[in-house]
Amino acid sequence: MRYVKNYALLTVGLLLTGSVSALSLQEAWEGAQVADREFAAAFADAEAGGKRRDQARALWLPSVSASTVSGRASNTSTTRDAGFAAPGFGVSRNVDFQTSINNGALNRWSVNAVQPVYNRDRLAQSRQLEASADASEAGWIAAKQAAMLRTAERYLAVVQAEAALKLAQGLQAAVDRALAEARERYRLGDKPVVDSHEATARAEVVRAQVLLAESELKLQQQAFRDQVGREPGDLWLPIKVAGEHPGPLEDWLQRAVSGNPTLRVLAAKWEAAKEEASRYSLAASPTVDIVAQSGRERLSGSGDYGGNAQNELRSSMIGVQLSIPIFTGGLRSARHEEALKLADKTQYENERAKQQVEHATRAAWLGLTIGASRVAALEAGVKASAARLDATRLGHKVGDRTMLDLLNAENDASNAQLELLKARSAMIGDRLRLAAMAGALDEALLDEVGRRALARP
Repeated sequence: MRYVKNYALLTVGLLLTGSVSALSLQEAWEGAQVADREFAAAFADAEAGGKRRDQARALWLPSVSASTVSGRASNTSTTRDAGFAAPGFGVSRNVDFQTSINNGALNRWSVNAVQPVYNRDRLAQSRQLEASADASEAGWIAAKQAAMLRTAERYLAVVQAEAALKLAQGLQAAVDRALAEARERYRLGDKPVVDSHEATARAEVVRAQVLLAESELKLQQQAFRDQVGREPGDLWLPIKVAGEHPGPLEDWLQRAVSGNPTLRVLAAKWEAAKEEASRYSLAASPTVDIVAQSGRERLSGSGDYGGNAQNELRSSMIGVQLSIPIFTGGLRSARHEEALKLADKTQYENERAKQQVEHATRAAWLGLTIGASRVAALEAGVKASAARLDATRLGHKVGDRTMLDLLNAENDASNAQLELLKARSAMIGDRLRLAAMAGALDEALLDEVGRRALARP
């Protein structure tokens, strides 16, 4: 399983490039691969998931164990009514044998080997581990796409916050000029005092908007630093995106259902849940193993019947072992029922997640479908707002428009520019989200979108 390129080299590269004056979206993503802690955690989880395949394979390999004991031990054995035969002694019956060793030296070792042949429980565990590894792979793709989306969102959020502050500051300057003009014309007796009051009230409102915009920009810049690990600098600005139709909605829905990494994660979890239930089924009860064992036990010392007593036992065996649980007090059946219900729960969660993915795919598709028309309408609105502002300024000079009309026109022109910027940013976000829903968001697409939809300031 292939994952991220070498983080160390990437970090050195970022340090060497330093802070650039115009940071592209692709450069921001390169920084996020180092600085994003959630992304790093997902990478570690993916690495751990890859080891689960080794665990699944190991479940079917022979297990060998060795043990040894050294210490002090006592032993007494009595055999009654035994038979005894030896050359020159004939045959004796009803013979008693007695041995004993008190606090003698004990040495024991053994080697055991087990090779599973049939074990439904192990099979379920191995399949669960494989499913968990599949879930980790899909989870890694989902986490990587989520990190790309977070980076793009943080990037565009800073762009919007900077634009909102500049527009608010521009509006504040215009309102301040209008206020100074209203006060001067009132002093000359050319305008009523109400114009001064209206301009003063609007100036205070705009001043509050500037303070709020400054606060929002600082928050978005800090969120960008946390995500990317670099200062925002001068970010590229959204430009008009060509009205390229994304294609039929049904095609995207099919791609999302089959390729969405989050759905793949849940599908793997469902498989693991079904295997958990199979561990406690009737077919999983018996197990068959090939077993082998070899060992020796030696105890020597003084006993009740001699001063140099010794007991030694050597053994070795190989065979087939069959194990069948007879009675577990209802534990297996209860666990089986529990696992079946949990598998049902996972299935319902999958179906719910599928609905959510389809909804998100449809929303992103609609955003792209109407996005170009919306941007075109807002561009026309910006031009109309600018023309209205020019006409209102002229009308105010000749007395056909009030100060309130002029201030409203200034505010509407600023809002129109900000809404246009948000619409262009939304199209970029929808393009990336639509690809992510289908599991198709990668560095190449991120770079392409960044180059086509963003321009250097």
